[in-house]
Amino acid sequence: MIKCVVWDIDNTLLDGVFLESPDQPPPPDAGLLAAARELSDRGILQALASRNPPEAARYVQQATGLQFAAAELGWDSKADAVGRIAASLDIAADAIAFVDDDMLERAEVAAALPDVLVLTPEDAVQAPDWPDFSPPVLTQEGRRRGEMYQARLRRQAEAASFGGSREEFLRHVGTRISIAAARPQDVPRLHELSVRTHQLNSGGAALSEDDLSALLLAGGHQVVTVALADNFGDDGLVGGVIIERNGPGPWRVPVVMVSCRALGRGVLDALLAWMCRAAAASGASSLAVPCLVNARNVPMRLALTTAGLRADQGELSADGRTVFSRSLDGPLPALPAFVSVPGGPA
Repeated sequence: MIKCVVWDIDNTLLDGVFLESPDQPPPPDAGLLAAARELSDRGILQALASRNPPEAARYVQQATGLQFAAAELGWDSKADAVGRIAASLDIAADAIAFVDDDMLERAEVAAALPDVLVLTPEDAVQAPDWPDFSPPVLTQEGRRRGEMYQARLRRQAEAASFGGSREEFLRHVGTRISIAAARPQDVPRLHELSVRTHQLNSGGAALSEDDLSALLLAGGHQVVTVALADNFGDDGLVGGVIIERNGPGPWRVPVVMVSCRALGRGVLDALLAWMCRAAAASGASSLAVPCLVNARNVPMRLALTTAGLRADQGELSADGRTVFSRSLDGPLPALPAFVSVPGGPA
């Protein structure tokens, strides 16, 4: 699935060249604007990479009404610009499409970033009809993805000028994390997370809505959600876990998943701390999380280790995942004061 479209400006998103019409910049290209709006409504992010001054981005945003999650304007390599956008948004290259009218620019990006989907403007007009641009499920959180990334830019700007620690910054911006039992209306969003989340996903496989609905009713299982908000905006439901409860024996957690949008905002650490504390409060002897080991989910494995779970290279789950586990005797990870657990053990 494509998660972000990076647009050139001149003779692409605009019907003309910005710097050639300083008094009256050219209007948006009608066909490409319609495509960009449709993709944005599907939760696909929009970004800009153009050989133009910064004021071009401000004009394009005003003229199109689009919200751009990132903008790289200047006169250096387009491939470098697209790479910086991917890094700043925490999006893999194979989830990015790049649109440019210039054949040489397209060739440069294709050569330097072969996983990026490179399109002509004519291709981009047709893109809303292609499967790669059609998410299988779209929730309220998904439709607001562009708005949330705009809030992310403001949050990052605030963080750059903040002199304290990460924990102090999270308190400074009014971080609010809520952990609660999943409800039937949460199922579509949990399914969406299982499809879209890779960096912070222990399972690596999509969960169908039918399977999730069945787990809500299954004895011995607990499905939990985590929501995130702060002074910059409400991100809604950003994560979930599935726990196999086993009385006083070891508890197993087959799925832990958190949106990459929550990376660095304390969500995964809080969720893992709550899991340890909830299991211990119910008398469980240990907690085990089978985790897929690949290059993309390093942040998940680092968080597991920080929470005291250690990889047992000799123990693999039935689907080949490495099992991270810890005893629940002794000190447990603390929950920050900005984490609430309505009706649940803290």
